[in-house]
Amino acid sequence: MKIVLATGNQDKIKEIEAIMSNIDVTLVRPDAFWGMPDVVEDGSTLKENALKKAREIRDFTGCCALADDTGLEVEALGGAPGVRSSRYAGEHVTYDDNNQKLLHDLDGVPVDRRTACFRCVMALALVSEVGEELYARMIAGNETDAQVALAESGRPDALVTEGILEGRIALAKRGQDGFGFDPLFEIPSLGETLAEMGLRRKNQISHRYRALVEMRELLTRWKLAPER
Repeated sequence: MKIVLATGNQDKIKEIEAIMSNIDVTLVRPDAFWGMPDVVEDGSTLKENALKKAREIRDFTGCCALADDTGLEVEALGGAPGVRSSRYAGEHVTYDDNNQKLLHDLDGVPVDRRTACFRCVMALALVSEVGEELYARMIAGNETDAQVALAESGRPDALVTEGILEGRIALAKRGQDGFGFDPLFEIPSLGETLAEMGLRRKNQISHRYRALVEMRELLTRWKLAPER
């Protein structure tokens, strides 16, 4: 199965390639296609954005397309920044801009009230022949699956998974690896931020890892991509 990665974020691409390396799929970076559209993330939920991106890139490339939308949800901020995590400090901002705004907004909030979680929704939009293959297997087994998204026709056209990582927001940035809010997102049981853990260790516990593991299990369960 050929899967186009519907993201231009090189950090995300490296994570996805590392985590999906043990199933028999060909991952194609978006720069392999000239004129790849820049999908507007205007959904009100992470799932809406992930599905929109995956479906638009599938329709443009003619290949199955994998997209995610990830949000940081901070309890003391009522779940913000949530779906606007990448644009928390405004449009076209840097990771550091977003981190500094988060620290500012949590100024004075004690450690025990800085609980947060990363939530990642992963969507794999399927080309029609793969969707029909999945549909035939579901009918044959008289099965349904809440992780299978349907097109208007009622036929499967996407797989959707979710991964959640619980933690808290540190009082200051720590660590040189990772990206986004990783320098501020601390795993209390380890006493480290994601940026202090390094890619290999982070990939063993991250929200994206958990969503991708579920996606990998769906692909193997439905015999769409065997393990290597």
